[in-house]
Amino acid sequence: MTIRLEAPQDALLVEALLDRSFGPGRERKTSYRLRDGVSPVAALCFVNTLADGTVAATLRFWPIAIGAARMPALLLGPLAVEPGLQGLGYGKALMRHGLAAARSQGHRIVVLVGDPEYYEPFGFTRALTMNLAMPGPTEAHRFLAHELVPGALDGVHGTIGRALPARRMAGWADPTMPFGFAFAEP
Repeated sequence: MTIRLEAPQDALLVEALLDRSFGPGRERKTSYRLRDGVSPVAALCFVNTLADGTVAATLRFWPIAIGAARMPALLLGPLAVEPGLQGLGYGKALMRHGLAAARSQGHRIVVLVGDPEYYEPFGFTRALTMNLAMPGPTEAHRFLAHELVPGALDGVHGTIGRALPARRMAGWADPTMPFGFAFAEP
């Protein structure tokens, strides 16, 4: 397995992998609303490839801001592994690589919505999100955070928002929601 930065020519392969991994409707989730109109952190978008160059797994990080103080943080996800290759370590290798890269680039906080059983061994906990809120429907037990720098979330509270307000898209923006979000049920 080889971990490398995602290249522009990987984009269609990554989207197809995400469709196979998460199925239809994945883009209606709250986490996707935080990504609308915002580019991922290019230096933190990785793929894990097989010897023939096939994309076996993908991981991206997105810039977000927490609360009225606009504390910078990262939103992890999606992390996806080709369904036939799950359980072989491709995702775990990407997680270790991605978190180490984020730490080395000076990032301090990472949040995600995902399975606690998978993410807790990497240092993600529900306890760190007790003073935080997602701006749309989210299962509370799946809302997790990790401090890349110990104590980074001390005193931090508020709702997760986009790093920059996204452009409004006709037919979906709700001006009563933070940053014009409109949400679907998870």
